Amino acid sequence: MLAPAKSGLSDNKVKRRGPRNIFAQSGNKPLLPRVSSLNGALRRTRRDMTTHEPDGGLDRRQTLKCMLWAGTGVVWTVAGGVPSSRLIGGAKAAEGGFSFVQISDSHIGFEKPANPDARATLDAAIDKVLAMPDAPAFVIHTGDISHSAKAGEFDDALQLIGRARLDVHYAPGEHDILDVKTRDAYLERFGKGATGGGWYSFDHGGVHFVSLNNAVDLKTNGLGSLGAGQLEWLEDDLRGKSASTPIVVFCHIPLWMVAPEWGWGTEDSAQALAYLARFGSVTVLNGHIHQLMQKVEGNVTFHTARSTAFPQPAPGTAPAPGPKLVPAGELRKWLGVREVVYASSPTHLAVTDSDLS
Repeated sequence: MLAPAKSGLSDNKVKRRGPRNIFAQSGNKPLLPRVSSLNGALRRTRRDMTTHEPDGGLDRRQTLKCMLWAGTGVVWTVAGGVPSSRLIGGAKAAEGGFSFVQISDSHIGFEKPANPDARATLDAAIDKVLAMPDAPAFVIHTGDISHSAKAGEFDDALQLIGRARLDVHYAPGEHDILDVKTRDAYLERFGKGATGGGWYSFDHGGVHFVSLNNAVDLKTNGLGSLGAGQLEWLEDDLRGKSASTPIVVFCHIPLWMVAPEWGWGTEDSAQALAYLARFGSVTVLNGHIHQLMQKVEGNVTFHTARSTAFPQPAPGTAPAPGPKLVPAGELRKWLGVREVVYASSPTHLAVTDSDLS
């Protein structure tokens, strides 16, 4: 089994910046993705773009049509922060480009009716990674590796993810770090090479990656928080980067307010986004909400991800968030992994989501 994310990866020329103290501051019809074109790098239209999961309100014909589309997969190509879509299979890394995979919300240890075996579905997600025709450069995991932050859950996750035989970069979720003891257990396994383990950055193939921790000091309704120390570090981390450098930020809780009443947002994200405003291409990847949503605002494209464990309801469709029970035979249609492809010229990121069915 390969070791988790570490500094000084010779093959990928990864350079980490060490973090500071982790507790420095403690209608039913699905909408298919819409495509927007842009003339002029700075003339952008603000809007929310949401891909809804399958819904029981569809009739059989609509459901079959929707699932054909979902099973085929859609590639989101992001150029200068503006997305366009095409069917899966077109996202090939051009010469000089590369791809990486996002996995999220594995919740190893979860054994409730929504998914009696979260280990099996994470294993299926790794099978998807192994079956990719072009091997990705690495994997990022956007948090909630475990369900109860137990050492055995962490170790099981490491064993399963290790089957991919790829370097893995992690961001913690609120289920991974509950207190000082679980923080230490998490950092021992997933925070190597990053002092404190809360936030770090690395470079690969001309792209600057930033891993943030917004899942420790939760605020009202469980909103995420970055804290003054981490924000200061982020400003310093980005200071020497050219505005033309593509930036990928990954963290657990969304950096945009998906549903603040459910804690699906980050209280102090505006300051982080202000530091990112001068860059021409910024992609933010997160987990936490266990479903696909997308938002484009200015130069930033936000993508939420499916879980590999269980779905959650869409905002406003249930009294509260939590594991959503679906028919056992349909569970894997609601779970998935994501592949992101970067091509150096022209600069773009292509985002492909695949379910586990």
